[in-house]
Amino acid sequence: MKFQRHNAIRDLLANSPVTNQDELRRKLRRRGFAVTQATLSRDIHELRLSKGPGGYSLPNGNGAATAVEDDSPPSLADMIESFGLRVRQAMNQVVVGTVMGGAQPVAAALDHEGWPEVVGTVAGDDTVLVICPDPRRAGEVEARLRTILES
Repeated sequence: MKFQRHNAIRDLLANSPVTNQDELRRKLRRRGFAVTQATLSRDIHELRLSKGPGGYSLPNGNGAATAVEDDSPPSLADMIESFGLRVRQAMNQVVVGTVMGGAQPVAAALDHEGWPEVVGTVAGDDTVLVICPDPRRAGEVEARLRTILES
């Protein structure tokens, strides 16, 4: 089922613009795939879709398979650009607000970065809690994330 759903997503993006997750979810439903927002977020992450001014696009821009598959996870910058909304420090923690369903991919990308200032992350549906060892390092993490978010 997942393979067929991924193929349907590729086909939809190759043939028409899709500007947001809700639109993609509705188009998938019309094709017989009733998915939750969380499943759709995972699909977007797994397919390495990017979101620009015109909406979602496939990694190579046209829907065709690339000659060499890149198995590396999406970068933190890509995830923040796609899902991030705001960043705020609270003592030794940083709270990252995301679009609904965006917290998991943002937290996973942040964990994958391996920043020494980050002890760990906890992801909800639209919020990532980033735990740092002390307020000074939380301030550094907030500044780095804010730079990514505002670029």
